[in-house]
Amino acid sequence: MAVDAARGSEEGFTSAGAARVMAAACQAAGLDDRGAELIRFGENGLFRLASAPVIVRVARGKEWLFKARTEVAVSRWLQGEGFPAARVVEDLEQPLLIGDHPVTFWHLISEGARKPRYGELGGILRDLHALTIPEGLELPAFDPFDKQELRLDRAVIPQDDRLFLRKRWRELQEKFNELTFDTPKGPVHGDAHVQNLMVDDQGQVILIDFEAFCFDHPEWDLMVTAVEHHSLGWQTDEQYADFVNAYGRDLYDWPGYETLRGLQEFGMTTWLMQNVQEDEATAEEYRRRMASLRNDEGPRDWHPR
Repeated sequence: MAVDAARGSEEGFTSAGAARVMAAACQAAGLDDRGAELIRFGENGLFRLASAPVIVRVARGKEWLFKARTEVAVSRWLQGEGFPAARVVEDLEQPLLIGDHPVTFWHLISEGARKPRYGELGGILRDLHALTIPEGLELPAFDPFDKQELRLDRAVIPQDDRLFLRKRWRELQEKFNELTFDTPKGPVHGDAHVQNLMVDDQGQVILIDFEAFCFDHPEWDLMVTAVEHHSLGWQTDEQYADFVNAYGRDLYDWPGYETLRGLQEFGMTTWLMQNVQEDEATAEEYRRRMASLRNDEGPRDWHPR
């Protein structure tokens, strides 16, 4: 469903522009946006409504429309499977297209007192990968480059950074084309880090964010936590061991790990660079990551964002 609205993309995707899109989407959906709170601004703008237990998700541009449709379809499928996953609001035609921005509406998950654990991430990925995708649910293959050109074209970064990143992008594409897998394809989350889990107020662990959901090899879901541990040091040895033991595999032992490490670090950097104008802390972290990419053998003293 498309609704005319001011095109926030003309001024760049900012948190203020996303808020205007959110307000227009709520009006179209018959929801009250007064008092809505921005809770995250990254690939999307996420807003929590004050008037109803609903999260409104605003995507960056119309290029994300297919992904928004996939998110909605995957959520409905997982709900039918009884899988613990985020749920779209029922009885609402979505995604809405507000100007150039796809918008989706999700049931608020009331958070519990604790954060999800890495062993729980390993377990939920194991269970997800064991599911069979039903007929009629069309999912793309995993594409680590699908957003990179848009990011590189639109980001407000120095030209020498842009040239370096484009060169690195071509190098990674060559390595990606040489990858071979010995695992069968199946449902893959596509962005499987622990921040895409939530623990609700009943203690249930819930999988969220299906934007990158696809049909491919499970290694893509193991890549994120493996790189965060072995390259970035973001988990303790005990936390990572819990993840490996729950899932049953350590990707670090796989010959393709270094290629996936390069792809993951590149993606994490270009994801962050989209928001360098939001605040100085983001800009500083972007510069830190760029310095590391220019020195493959150097330490990765990156900060989670």
